[in-house]
Amino acid sequence: MAMERRDVLKAGLTTALASAGLALSAQAREIQPEPAQSLAPVRKRPRTLRKAVMIGMVGEGATLADKFMLLRDCGFAGVEMDSPGMPPAEEVLAAIHKSGLAVHGLVNSVHWKYHLNSPDDEVVKKAIESLETCLRDAKAVGASSVLLVPAVVNGRQPYDRAWARSMRAIRTVLPLARETGVKIAIENVWNGFLLSPLEAARYVDEFADPMVRFHFDIGNVINFGWPDQWVRILGERIEKLHIKDFSRKRRDEAGLWKGFEADIGDGDAGWAEVMAALDDTGYSTAEGGRWATAEVRGGDRARLAEISKRMDDVLSR
Repeated sequence: MAMERRDVLKAGLTTALASAGLALSAQAREIQPEPAQSLAPVRKRPRTLRKAVMIGMVGEGATLADKFMLLRDCGFAGVEMDSPGMPPAEEVLAAIHKSGLAVHGLVNSVHWKYHLNSPDDEVVKKAIESLETCLRDAKAVGASSVLLVPAVVNGRQPYDRAWARSMRAIRTVLPLARETGVKIAIENVWNGFLLSPLEAARYVDEFADPMVRFHFDIGNVINFGWPDQWVRILGERIEKLHIKDFSRKRRDEAGLWKGFEADIGDGDAGWAEVMAALDDTGYSTAEGGRWATAEVRGGDRARLAEISKRMDDVLSR
């Protein structure tokens, strides 16, 4: 009898295991594994950057229209001009109409002479007036921004006062910026001010106004920093780009300013990293295209064509 009970238990266990196996098999049929994920990289949006140069780089052309036509032929879509001192708006508009180029931005031509943080109130007054002229000239020719060096730090103009005085002066001009629709774009230059991307970002943010943005010069930070880090930290604050390079090797061997003699693509900008940062922040893929303006040694048609080709190279990395 004991043997019979063991046989019965064994048979029952076998039946239970078989039933469980059938259930698991059915469940496995119902839950099919998902297809393997593709390891191919996600395709990024195409880059839409538009190339430009500064008008002072154009070494050929009898008239402004001739210069604009030359730039168009060399593959550029726009140009930056200077103000105060810009040619009459009618002449600029005629050149725009003939060539199809855009004057996308103006550069304050006297911000190195008249500092917004000067201890002399008359100098500050002239600096503010020049910025107002820039904004009105920009509106007249369809430019969307004015490049501004906001302050200069030196023995007579200390850092903390440069911050406070320049911000106060710029705020007085903001109503005109809103009226014209032209943004004030702060540039990083070797002026002893805004020496880090964190500080530059904070400076822009303290205005709490979309009419104050940043005009980021890639070459100007290579001597003491890394452009891709600036791009990522400044992010959406970047309104425009200046394109140039800088060689630390030339700097070390021949002197500080010799670093700028490196042509676009021949220095230490780290263009692949810069472009990856511009992609990640959306600057390089923005709808309608954002501006990338060369600020290097210009020249004749051949030289401008070379600059255009070099820009194509680095902006595609």
